[in-house]
Amino acid sequence: MIMIQLFRSKVYIAIALMLGVLSLGVFGYRYLSDLTWVDALYMTIITVTTVGFSEVGPMDTQEKIFTVVLIVLSVFIFAFAISVITEYILSRSSLQELKRKKVKNKIDSLSGHVIVCGFGRNGMQAVERLRAYEKPFVVIEKDREVIEKYEEELLFVEGDANEDEILLAAGLDRAQHLITALPDDAANLFVVLSARQLNKDLFIVTRASLVNSQKKLLLAGADKVIMPDKIGGDHMASLIVMPDLITFMDKLGVEGEHTTNLEEVAIEDFKDQVECNSLRDLDLRKRTGCTIIGYIEPDGNYIINPEADLQLQPKSKVIVLGRPEQIRKLNEMFRIG
Repeated sequence: MIMIQLFRSKVYIAIALMLGVLSLGVFGYRYLSDLTWVDALYMTIITVTTVGFSEVGPMDTQEKIFTVVLIVLSVFIFAFAISVITEYILSRSSLQELKRKKVKNKIDSLSGHVIVCGFGRNGMQAVERLRAYEKPFVVIEKDREVIEKYEEELLFVEGDANEDEILLAAGLDRAQHLITALPDDAANLFVVLSARQLNKDLFIVTRASLVNSQKKLLLAGADKVIMPDKIGGDHMASLIVMPDLITFMDKLGVEGEHTTNLEEVAIEDFKDQVECNSLRDLDLRKRTGCTIIGYIEPDGNYIINPEADLQLQPKSKVIVLGRPEQIRKLNEMFRIG
């Protein structure tokens, strides 16, 4: 970026010097030879370009000396300008190529990451939440202007998510999750079909605008189908019916860019470090200040506000509630994440 800015400043200097030479020639011929503005411009152009057309009239010694000086200046300045502009174009192309290779290497090093298709309103919200939980992800977006705006902070693959090559370039074969947030249901359906064929174990979350699209997306291979419009309507109504409760629930999600109030933890993360057969044995409240508000059994059954004597099963999970600093303490203590 610094190199591009440096070359850009040189280009501005080169353009200014060329305009300066042209202005010098026009004003010089206008007042030395008493020519009209058009004739002065004509003499300047044929002199600096050395095309060899005839002069508009006879020239005295003073005018010839001025012409010689103008030719010498224009040769050096135009040569400098051409070299600077050429160098700028080549360097910009080289830097873009280096940047693309750097991004590709980063994506190739990812495994078990999340792929987000589409960086519109829903895609941006998904990325914000993934960043809060420090989940590695790659965004597929075809709008070049959007990519240029955010490419310094996010990993992008430019292209159409409907193409298998683009999905594979984003590391679909190594990814663990896919979020397809394209605005068109048909496009989301095609992405789900392609992604499921390329990676059978992928967990796919997709958005839908129409109710009749939900069943089709599930049949195509999506694990979860989200309808933002329906959720938005329910949320607005809930803010009227129970405003304080909904506001409190909103704050449980993401407090800031890198802070959260909720964490989902696999029991194996605890058992590797402490002896625990029940929730009481974990004693997370005393260790970290966090409170266990939910338990997910291996078969996916959810238990809200589980009892302290609940026996822990392999491949189960707990939902933990706490302030951001308490969640950080939990993650650091048990090396989660």
